Amino acid sequence: DQFDNLDKHTQWGIDFLEKYAKFVKERIEIEQNYAKQLRNLVKKYCPKRSPKDEEPRFTSCIAFFNILNELNDYAGQREVVAEEMGHRVYGELMRYSHDLKTERKMHLQEGRKAQQYLDMCWKQMDNSKKKFERECREAEKAQQSYERLDNDTNATKADVEKAKQQLNLRTHMADENKNEYAAQLQNFNGEQHKHYYIVIPQIYKQLQEMDERRTIKLSECYKGFADSERKVIPIISKCLEGMILAAKSVDEHRDSQLVIDCFKSGFEPPGDFPFEDYSQNIYRTISDGTISTPKQEGMRIDSKTTVGKAKGKLWLFGKKPKPQSPPLTPTSLYTSSTPNGSQYPIFSIEPVHYCMSDIKTGKPRIPSFRSLKRGYFCLQGPALEDFSHLPPEQRRKKLQQRIDELNRELQKETDQKDALIKMKDVYEKNPQMGDPGSLQPKLTETMSNMDRLRMEIHKNEAWLSEVEGKVAARSDRRHSSDINHLVTQGRESPEGSYTDDANQEVRGPPQQHAHPNEFDDEFEDDDPLPAIGHCKAIYPFDGHNEGTLAMKEGEVLYIIEEDKGDGWTRARRHNGEEGYVPTSYIDVTLEKNSKGA
Repeated sequence: DQFDNLDKHTQWGIDFLEKYAKFVKERIEIEQNYAKQLRNLVKKYCPKRSPKDEEPRFTSCIAFFNILNELNDYAGQREVVAEEMGHRVYGELMRYSHDLKTERKMHLQEGRKAQQYLDMCWKQMDNSKKKFERECREAEKAQQSYERLDNDTNATKADVEKAKQQLNLRTHMADENKNEYAAQLQNFNGEQHKHYYIVIPQIYKQLQEMDERRTIKLSECYKGFADSERKVIPIISKCLEGMILAAKSVDEHRDSQLVIDCFKSGFEPPGDFPFEDYSQNIYRTISDGTISTPKQEGMRIDSKTTVGKAKGKLWLFGKKPKPQSPPLTPTSLYTSSTPNGSQYPIFSIEPVHYCMSDIKTGKPRIPSFRSLKRGYFCLQGPALEDFSHLPPEQRRKKLQQRIDELNRELQKETDQKDALIKMKDVYEKNPQMGDPGSLQPKLTETMSNMDRLRMEIHKNEAWLSEVEGKVAARSDRRHSSDINHLVTQGRESPEGSYTDDANQEVRGPPQQHAHPNEFDDEFEDDDPLPAIGHCKAIYPFDGHNEGTLAMKEGEVLYIIEEDKGDGWTRARRHNGEEGYVPTSYIDVTLEKNSKGA
């Protein structure tokens, strides 16, 4: 008798099934979006490197790339989870929900039909009952009318007979309705018993089985939902283990060694700067424990002061006599008389300093571009075939890489030659397979390529041997240069004539200097200075001033003297023309980082 409640319950079961299906669908969308975001994240941080990229692969970078690969695999497993849930859970739920709705509708229709049939039987029984009741009342009325006429003395016989016939008719109809009512009642009781004991229990049993199958299907979907996640746990665990192994593979010592190998230039550390004695032109008194000899060089002799008076003053420890001559000019010279009466130029500290300053300040000052970063990799010169623009160590690596590539190409050409020779032999033995002469041009080209590759390999091996020989001999050169530096330190001068031993000091003949450029010529050697590197012009320079060298943008020059700190570098063209160029206008590459090499 709870048909309506069962109708509501089965409808709630289907709604709950669809609600869980919607939950699974949203979970699938979350998994898909999560996997998509993970893949985008991996794609964002994965390096886009070309095959020719020679960037050092540090262990920390390799570990990070491995972690990205494992994370990409992890994202793939999340996609597997979403696909498995969509196929095994969501799709199955939607199909079963459709079937469940159809089955429920059928069972409910059968229940309603049974209920309608029982209601129809009840109405028939009720109608027959009402008709029997009505006929009984009519029969009672007919009997009362007959009895009243029969007892009435005034009633005629015909009226009495008519009332009797009417009574018999009504009694007969009441008996017929009674029999019909009894039959309808018996039929209704039978159908009602059948309805409540057979038909409705069967329909309810089918609804119960349907609802239990729905519950079982939900249980299976719950399990499938968890199994979809559990199936990928081993692979996800491997991904996580791969990340842990990548973290353990980080080696700080190896990374440091890669940095050393990448940036090691092979240059020697710069040597000690020699002492540059600018007091060589100042005549000094040879100290022998007495002050009998005046200090001729380094002091100015007043024209009013006698030689004997000058001998009485100790300039080395006392005050230097103030000059009485007019103010100095860049071209003024000082003369003094020797005991034999000859005159020679006396340079004090001020003229020499003034001349040296004039040499530096006589050149135009160029705006400084030193704010630009100028490291080793930024100051590479023009790419040469023998990589001579690179430091020794980097040059050796480049040459070795080129030799390996040439050897691989030579091996390919050799294999191709052997294949062509074998094919030619086959064609000669079996002319129907092909013409042997058709292979000769290709064979000749292959042999030519092999000869060219061998020459390239021989040339590069010669350069490599040269570099390795220089590297091997560097330590010996360094040792000898250190010894020579210790011997000559404090004795060399721009003219190369000063020594610590005053008895061996040799002075050149005095000359009259009328221009600071003539003073600068004394610091130049007769032989051209060796090139210590090369440079490339970043900007054009006109070089109008005397002593400068004009250059065009992109022009390559030899470096023969480094920047002394004044912003100028001495360079030389291929034709031998020399001069100073602004250091900030060029990219410099030094082959030997030792001063004055």
